Amino acid sequence: MAGTIYRKPLIFTIVATLAVLSGSVAVVFYPMFTPQMHPKLASLKPFTALQLAGRDIYQREGCFYCHTQTVRPLRTEVLRYGEYSKAGEFAYDYPFLWGSKRTGPDLARIGGKYPDAWHLRHFENPKIFFDQSNMPSYKFLKDNLLDPGEAEAHMQALAFPYTPEEIKALSGKTEMEALVAYVQVLGTAVPRKAMPTGAAQAEEKNPLDGNPRAIAEGQGLYAAQCAPCHGADGKGGIGPSVVDKIWIYQEGDISDGSLFQIIAAGTQPGMEIAGRKAKGGMPPFGTQVDRDKTWSLVAYIRSIQGK
Repeated sequence: MAGTIYRKPLIFTIVATLAVLSGSVAVVFYPMFTPQMHPKLASLKPFTALQLAGRDIYQREGCFYCHTQTVRPLRTEVLRYGEYSKAGEFAYDYPFLWGSKRTGPDLARIGGKYPDAWHLRHFENPKIFFDQSNMPSYKFLKDNLLDPGEAEAHMQALAFPYTPEEIKALSGKTEMEALVAYVQVLGTAVPRKAMPTGAAQAEEKNPLDGNPRAIAEGQGLYAAQCAPCHGADGKGGIGPSVVDKIWIYQEGDISDGSLFQIIAAGTQPGMEIAGRKAKGGMPPFGTQVDRDKTWSLVAYIRSIQGK
């Protein structure tokens, strides 16, 4: 039988083609339609109408040309950006915006890292926060109102089921508000893990307290990393004042060790620090600033407290 089919090229071709197609369907195409090939994280929620409108603006302005939205499972990337990306995070991304080039930093874990006010100022003028940034200003988005009709057309094209009330709620909203709403949801389906802090005990004393060289170094770090949010004089802005005696919304000073932990690990909603509940909004600097430099920053903040 085997020898016979080999002497009939047409029949052999048909049989071979059917065998290859059957294997392809079983191994490649059929699994694509099974639920396990389309995972969705339990904590993932569909985009709101405002967030989806912001996503359209993100695409329109070409943000994905410079920013990726995927963290690879590499130690260096996880330390810098946070938990690596999961397939189940992107169930509602049509199309996905992973990007392929990082002219700017990855945004996969940007949601909730900074308060809305930070993003508003950053979109208006990125150089306020990063002197060397080549990101253009998007201040004009504040003056552009969303078109609910256009937004609804985009949503229908993607089969997102929004009610007339949700569409109507877009009236009066600006493109800037929509973009901030979208950025603030990125990566929030994956719980944020605590970043490395370089370890400091809550009651630990600053070994560099009062050291003139450390204070000078801390001053430079403060100007580069902290001043955009806490003000050049430390009296507050987007973030709270660091020169008074109010910490984590309560009167009374905190220890050097607790201040070190805030700088290194940042704050998240509900986090307890020195017996006080944080509301979040402070990003972690533990992967950018080493232990000695963090203590230098603490020394500088102490030097300007009360002045």
